[in-house]
Amino acid sequence: MSETPWWRGAVIYQIYPRSFLDTDGDGVGDLPGIVERLDYIAGLGVDAIWIAPFFRSPMADFGYDIADYRAVDPLFGTIDDFDRLLAKAHALGLKVMIDQVLSHTSDQHEWFKESRASRDNPKADWYVWADARDDGTPPNNWMSLFGGVAWQWEPRRGQYYLHNFLTSQPDLNFHHPDVQRAVLDNVQFWLDKGVDGLRLDAINFCFHDRQLRDNPPKPQAMRVGRGFSPDNPYAFQYHYYNNTQPENLAFLEELRGLLDRYPGAAALGEISSEDSLATMAEYTTGHRLHMGYSFELLTADFSAAYIRGTVERLEAQMTEGWPCWAISNHDVERVLSRWGREARGNGDASVRLANLLTAMVCSLRGSVCVYQGEELALTEAEVPYEALQDPYGITFWPNFKGRDGCRTPMPWDESANAGFSSGAPWLPVPAGHRALAVSRQELDPASALHGFRGFMQWRQAQPELRWGAIGFLDTPEPVLAFTRTHAGETVLAAFNLGSAPVAVALPLAGERIGGHGLAEGTLEDGLLRLPPHGLLFARLS
Repeated sequence: MSETPWWRGAVIYQIYPRSFLDTDGDGVGDLPGIVERLDYIAGLGVDAIWIAPFFRSPMADFGYDIADYRAVDPLFGTIDDFDRLLAKAHALGLKVMIDQVLSHTSDQHEWFKESRASRDNPKADWYVWADARDDGTPPNNWMSLFGGVAWQWEPRRGQYYLHNFLTSQPDLNFHHPDVQRAVLDNVQFWLDKGVDGLRLDAINFCFHDRQLRDNPPKPQAMRVGRGFSPDNPYAFQYHYYNNTQPENLAFLEELRGLLDRYPGAAALGEISSEDSLATMAEYTTGHRLHMGYSFELLTADFSAAYIRGTVERLEAQMTEGWPCWAISNHDVERVLSRWGREARGNGDASVRLANLLTAMVCSLRGSVCVYQGEELALTEAEVPYEALQDPYGITFWPNFKGRDGCRTPMPWDESANAGFSSGAPWLPVPAGHRALAVSRQELDPASALHGFRGFMQWRQAQPELRWGAIGFLDTPEPVLAFTRTHAGETVLAAFNLGSAPVAVALPLAGERIGGHGLAEGTLEDGLLRLPPHGLLFARLS
């Protein structure tokens, strides 16, 4: 066990710093706020934290548009604050992962300012530039994920530049070797500081098709997107040429070579491609990324068949790599709203479902990212149009309300601003979230927070759940059942995804494993019984 890398089977707690804790009263969370709450995070029983971008940025996309990869934005604090954060986290036994946004920069980055100035400066080819077609239109039909065409005219050069996201997020030209070297140098800066891992944002977007070929159209019935509105024109194409190019594999191997110089450092790649599971397998094969994750479990489908089918499809392809799963993050509707609509408004049912979801995703083979507030059973916030901050939501309102609803401030207490800030929060705090505040849940042994904490601490002592092989059992909806096997021991994990009790024939024998404190079922005489949103862990004989 001591030789198992820390990241295998790890639970990684995602922090969205803008919304975690504000210590200077400006309404935006900061690095000192994270430092102040590291004891709370360590007490959850997680293994690591992942901090969303805190680098210098104009904040058009709230930090995912980076103007200086090596500087902390003053909004979040200073580099000394980060050093204090790193030291305290390590003293508490927490690993620290940071977001790295490699495929694009802000248009305020000095690289882009130089590149756009002329066609013959030293950085002229550091971004993806292309001439207009004869009629003045963009060079091809590529679309931006945030709406509209993926090309922006730049009069200084008399050319278009590529942006797969906002117009203020120009794409770097990874076909240029100097770009790759500069990007890796920036990564090395943070590795030298002592970070334990990288979460690589949109990592399959680094390279584009050199020939700038048009993406083929996608039939209307296939326009199902994860993390974006189906009426977004981005969903109208197969994205074969604006991302996930074969040249990216060699770059990932270069990146891995850098990481290998820092013992224990790990890379987790966010992947969103036309076949994300296949890309996850490809990107974690051989000497590439340590882990990959995608949006496959960030959908509205909460059926046992869908979850099983997703995991089995990945298992069939990922013969070498290691998966990472997430059911919530800063880009999608919170899972308790997405998968728990029937439990909404029923406090007990919401707590049971929140506990079930935590246990289920943390029992799959792989590592897990949990998003701040999942431990409190937070639901999606309703943010009125006039309070929206997310440019994505503003563009597609009202059919798609964007990402603000999952980004509202963390509720620490029941005060007006939920203990998040002494000033006006950058997003409003829903009254329903204040009722779920940490201070309130700490006093209730039956709260979601205590359920989360108890399960995580119990899981730490279950090697089968952390590192074991997985195999699914045939069970009817809404029961999801599988085994995890490690070192000759097999554990059954069974989950009732429904709100009514179930009884299912399961010809197995085993001894129930308790100690996690969650709603338990029984396995007797070949019959599995599970309460509403209940589960069972049993060591099979």
